[in-house]
Amino acid sequence: MLFKLTEKDGIWRKIRNHVGTTVKHPVSPATRDIRSRISEDGVEKAVSVCPYCAVGCSTLVYHRDGRIIDIEGNPDSPINGGTLCPKGSATFGMHVSPHRKTKVMYRRPYSSEWEDLSLEEAMDMIADRVKKTRDENWEDKDAEGRKLNRSMAVASVGGATIDNEENYLITKLFHSLGFVRITNQARI
Repeated sequence: MLFKLTEKDGIWRKIRNHVGTTVKHPVSPATRDIRSRISEDGVEKAVSVCPYCAVGCSTLVYHRDGRIIDIEGNPDSPINGGTLCPKGSATFGMHVSPHRKTKVMYRRPYSSEWEDLSLEEAMDMIADRVKKTRDENWEDKDAEGRKLNRSMAVASVGGATIDNEENYLITKLFHSLGFVRITNQARI
C-alpha cells in the first residue's frame, strides 16, 4: 500500500528522508490502534434508502442493540456509488439528534400551547377527521347523473423527505379513499 503509516515503510519514511527531518512519526501509536465503531462486535449493517428527495440513494445503516451508530453511502449502489449529498450525509444526525421530536406535538384550535399526544391518539384524530371530511363532501353523481364516487375535499402536499415509494403509497391511499388528484395542466 502506498500510504502506509509506519516508521519503516511507506510515504512517511519518504517524506522524512526528502525533507531531512528527524521528527517522530506524526501519528501516535494510540491513534494507530483506533478502530471504527462499525467494526466492533455486535454491530449489524442494514441497507436502506436515504429519506430525502426522490433519487433513492442507497445507505448503509450500522446499528447495535436497536440504536443507530452510523449511516453512510452504500458503495455497491449503482445510483450513488457510496456518495451522499449534504442532506443525505446528515441523515445520522437527523435520527440521533437530542433535539429531535419523538412525540406527537398538537396545538388545539385557538390554543397558544403545544401538548404531547400518544401516537395512537393522534392517528385516531387524523382518521376521524379524514372520515368526517370525506363523508361531508362525498359526490355520488354529477349534475347529469353520471357516477362519480369521489371527494375533492382533501389535498396532499409532498416534501423533500418523501421518496418515490412513499409518494406511490400516498397516491394509492388517496385513490382508495375516493380523493381525486387535480393537476394544473396547460391547455394547448
